[in-house]
Amino acid sequence: LTLRAHFLHGPYPATHFGPKACILPNPTSVMHIQDPASQRLTWNKPPVNVLVIRKIRDESLVEPFKELCHFLVEEKGMLVFVERRVVADVSLTTDETFASIRKQLCTFREGYDDISHCIDLIICLGGDGTLLYASSLFQGSVPPVMAFHLGSLGFLTPFKFESYKTEVAKVFEGNAAITLRSRLKVKVVKDMLQRTGQPGQHEAGNITLQMQVLNEVVVDRGPSSYLSNVDLYLDGRLITSVQGDGVIVSTPTGSTAYAAAAGASMIHPNVPAIMVTPICPHSLSFRPIVVPAGVELMITLSPDARNTCWVSFDGRKRQEISHGDCIKITTSCYPVPSICCHDLVYDWFESLAQCLHWNVRKKQARLADDVSDSSDTEN
Repeated sequence: LTLRAHFLHGPYPATHFGPKACILPNPTSVMHIQDPASQRLTWNKPPVNVLVIRKIRDESLVEPFKELCHFLVEEKGMLVFVERRVVADVSLTTDETFASIRKQLCTFREGYDDISHCIDLIICLGGDGTLLYASSLFQGSVPPVMAFHLGSLGFLTPFKFESYKTEVAKVFEGNAAITLRSRLKVKVVKDMLQRTGQPGQHEAGNITLQMQVLNEVVVDRGPSSYLSNVDLYLDGRLITSVQGDGVIVSTPTGSTAYAAAAGASMIHPNVPAIMVTPICPHSLSFRPIVVPAGVELMITLSPDARNTCWVSFDGRKRQEISHGDCIKITTSCYPVPSICCHDLVYDWFESLAQCLHWNVRKKQARLADDVSDSSDTEN
């Protein structure tokens, strides 16, 4: 019998991010999980290699991208990595003033070149999708991420580009506040055989996909007009069947994305938890739930399901799930260290207010001083 080692608060997150960054040790802490307020970034060695991620097909980002690259290469002496298709943009290849900088950029291709062990810092220019893309590039330890708000929503991108030189210089100096955004460790297993008389217990199948997910895993009915019908297991025990359009398994970071649109609560990214949110369930009592980060969830097609279901991971790698397949989900020990503009509490509530307009309403006017209670003046 092999027991899976885990804790209800989730695996202790890795505190080293890339080859040179880590969390500043707190000698006064006696907690096994470090106080979020004390999560400060420090550098074991000065950062040298910077990955710049730019939202593609957005011409408004060309000039900020060129400014940032010039600053990093010429003024800071950094080695800058960019994706090859970003540098191949016509507006960059035809710009003679950018030619000298362009020749000094290191390029890579997603899925072909592994840069996960040589990047010290990630800088994102765009919207929330750039942070999700950065997460997908690093399936193990993730370097610190600094995200500038140049997209449409910007919930995960707290920095304003107008002050990029000052902000980037502060990060290079270290001691910046960071939020550890937990990720989901996901496996797709094909051709599993259920043990006779033991629901939730399966013989090993073929692992066809393993990945780290920052926002959510979405299981839906795909093109079928039938309800999806999937079974949800928690640590090997069947807890419910989901009959509806599907189910969302999300991180606290993902709680403000698709899960929020499906009616879930919004959870601060430092809360160790996994959210399970049904999508249009055919039940009046199926409410979203929050489970401890250390559990393992498993999703399979119900034996009497009329059709297959489909699964996607942060909106990518969508694939079909058939009978005999399963999706295993738990909390990863490799979070995304997101650098805060102010601190991890202020940034989150600022995003709630500015991006989602949380609890925005016209203020109720106060009563005039000479107006008494209405109950006293009715007669």
